[in-house]
Amino acid sequence: MQIGVNVPNFAPGTDPEVLRQWAQTVEGLGFDLLMVSDHIAVTPDVAEQYPAPFYEPFTTLSWLAGVTRRVRLGTTVLIVPYRHPLLTARMAANLNRLSGGRLVLGVGVGWARQEFETLGVPYRRRGALTDEYLDAMRDAWRNTADYDTEAIPIWVGGNSDAGMRRAVRLGDAWHPLRVTPGWLTEAAGRLKAIADELRRPVPALAPRIALRETREPVTAPDRPAGVGTIEQITGDIDQIRLLGAETVVLDPFNGDLTEIRQPERAWRTLAAVAAYQKTQEDR
Repeated sequence: MQIGVNVPNFAPGTDPEVLRQWAQTVEGLGFDLLMVSDHIAVTPDVAEQYPAPFYEPFTTLSWLAGVTRRVRLGTTVLIVPYRHPLLTARMAANLNRLSGGRLVLGVGVGWARQEFETLGVPYRRRGALTDEYLDAMRDAWRNTADYDTEAIPIWVGGNSDAGMRRAVRLGDAWHPLRVTPGWLTEAAGRLKAIADELRRPVPALAPRIALRETREPVTAPDRPAGVGTIEQITGDIDQIRLLGAETVVLDPFNGDLTEIRQPERAWRTLAAVAAYQKTQEDR
């Protein structure tokens, strides 16, 4: 199982140098994937959680491709209805080509109602638009020669049954975000049931979980995966591996903006996870 990291690309304290340090730390520790988030208009509902500056993902990943060599680059998640599908298809294809085939396109329907209104995109149609646009993107990649792209994996986000169905119909992987260990185990079974119902292959499992190390064990029944002592964190990773996941993405941002200005704590935890991962590979 590969391990990725969601790198904060937003909030005061984030600048090109910090992004470069994040990328080179993630790659230097041996992780497999670096991902960033997506917003276009930092409306009040967005800014409450993810304040400006917010670095646009395609631009950011294109730049980070130039300061890395091996690590894959991705979005977690690109909000599909915000952009014309042919524009998204073109940018994704170009980024994939320029980075040497390293792009993973994580996608979602979006949630920020004010941002939808600002962009003139109908909020209530975001699910239908996502389906329509994903079909259009795949069609463009298949049938437009000058896109010059290899297969770009699409990870479909969304923790609901609708998100699972979208992943089964239109994705290469299901990419649920911030879950508890018990919920993910149950949901993996539901994903297979939905795939069987639709008579389609089960998409790969590629969850994004929290990453927050604590000194004492977290014993709450609703403990998110990836939160707790390093033993709990690595135990969660092992449990996800046993579910057959191809990738797990670790998200070090837990809502505290001081974490953005002081990433060293997250880097120490990532180093401990990387060391654990190496011991598992060496067995």
